[in-house]
Amino acid sequence: MPRKVQDRPKLLPPAGDVRDPDSLYHHMLRYLAHLTERNFSLRTVEIRNEQLRYLILWCDERGLTRPQQLDRPILEAYQRHLFYYRKKNGEPLAATNQHQRLNAIDHWLHWLVRQGHLLYNPAADLDMPRVEKRLPKAVLSAKEAETVLAVPDVGTALGLRDRAILETFYSTGMRRMELAALTVHSIDLERGTVMIRQGKGKKDRMIPIGERALAWIEQYQTSARPDLVVGGDAGFLFLNSMGGPLGLGYLTMMVREYVDKAGIGKEGSCHMWRHTVATLMLENGADTRVIQAMLGHASLESTQIYTQVSIRHLKEVHTATHPGRFGKEGQHDLEAEPNAAELLAVLDLEAEEE
Repeated sequence: MPRKVQDRPKLLPPAGDVRDPDSLYHHMLRYLAHLTERNFSLRTVEIRNEQLRYLILWCDERGLTRPQQLDRPILEAYQRHLFYYRKKNGEPLAATNQHQRLNAIDHWLHWLVRQGHLLYNPAADLDMPRVEKRLPKAVLSAKEAETVLAVPDVGTALGLRDRAILETFYSTGMRRMELAALTVHSIDLERGTVMIRQGKGKKDRMIPIGERALAWIEQYQTSARPDLVVGGDAGFLFLNSMGGPLGLGYLTMMVREYVDKAGIGKEGSCHMWRHTVATLMLENGADTRVIQAMLGHASLESTQIYTQVSIRHLKEVHTATHPGRFGKEGQHDLEAEPNAAELLAVLDLEAEEE
């Protein structure tokens, strides 16, 4: 049984008053423990930890150490702080980032009300920043994607592995954590599918993968992967040079380097492939509900109901609309959905989270 890519959250230094058991910091720790006990993903717990620490540190500078000291004017002042804050590169926080930080505070304070530590949630009526429905910053054309795919030196074990990784990203649009967690049993060569276990939100899903990507994966498994196994086989599909699973940071740097070496004048990494898959399939006529299911979005908006799409239907539309196939032409009779911009906006929001 392969071990998890990451089995515990990152350790962060204390924030605010650590001596007072009723401080913001200790209430945050109890809230994070609650999320962990509720089986929220480690990534979600880590993000909430980081987002709430920003507030705790800001409050500590103003002598605010307990939840009972927070009211709506204070939170509105913090909201203005987020709006005027500038990162080290001089750029402001994206509206999506501001929205995420305020949303985390709202969830936390709501939990404190339920636990009896607050009488009401002062963040409940905050006017949240308007999140623009923007197009992604970097999307590859089909030609540019092929240029990047051709960069790895497939004459080496690592180069062949990297080509298989890029082909997998391009064919499926899966998240980097999902790719890093793939096992040798995740791929079904006969059915042309890949099973993603414990994706975002700890949800499993089966999605199609193209013939060309499968051919590269099969070649990697036959010619390169045995050379990367060191000692006992950990069971992960894509291995590092030490025989273990690929780190998320390593994947980001590796993909970014190949995009840079391609000389296409664009910058991007793993998440760019999700944008690219969604955009190219939309341009070729794919139904947004199909792409939504492929990418693992429960809904485009929290108020929308997710429409389940069968794996057979997913496979047919994927084959018909994805440009990275073995010269096959396909048509389908699905009508274009009007919410393509929302789909791309959700992808952009994901990019901000990473």
